[in-house]
Amino acid sequence: MSAPISVVIPTLDAADDLALCIAALAEGQAAGLIREIVVSDGGSTDRTRAVAQAFGAQVVTGAPSRGGQLRRGITAAEGVWLLVLHADSILAPGWSIAVAAHITRGHGAGWFRLAFRAQGAAPVAVAAWANLRARLFALPYGDQGLLMRRAAYEDAGGYPDQRLMEDVALVRALPRPLVGLNATITTSAERYLRDGWLRRGAGNLWTLARYLTGTDPDALADRYAGR
Repeated sequence: MSAPISVVIPTLDAADDLALCIAALAEGQAAGLIREIVVSDGGSTDRTRAVAQAFGAQVVTGAPSRGGQLRRGITAAEGVWLLVLHADSILAPGWSIAVAAHITRGHGAGWFRLAFRAQGAAPVAVAAWANLRARLFALPYGDQGLLMRRAAYEDAGGYPDQRLMEDVALVRALPRPLVGLNATITTSAERYLRDGWLRRGAGNLWTLARYLTGTDPDALADRYAGR
């Protein structure tokens, strides 16, 4: 039986982060879980594509829009399961055991327990809120990773071609329940360290609230990029 999982990673000028993200996938490759890694690039001007190719990943290119990039990457992928990761999110050792168990049990979509690569009470508190939001409201964000059957992804209509909140749009359409996997994913705290944990966290909540009440995702993306 061929390996079941296609890993899809959207990128834009993410060379340094991408190397660490893909390196962490080695245990899944060794366990026979990963069929391929597809990097969907939105026009990087750094070494992102060279890094992806050095790790043996397939690279697809197109316009910079994370939702559109993910649609292209998944279209190019062949696995019956999809694992979507952000380039700055790194799976912690032991993740493949939790993923293999999840697939064996045939569960629906799954997400990973979030942690930040930063020290102190603030990153712990923000990660705890993210994990609580995912568990109580079935709203994991893309930096928590998303594991799902291709059939479920297609039935949900796939990622919308939008620059922001493409992750929320998809998970709201996926069948319930969404399952928290017994594994950790660590993500960059760069934006929080730059903007401040309270300001960034409050801004993210406000962005989510505006999206859920019908604000155009492109308008939200413009504001998000200008923070």
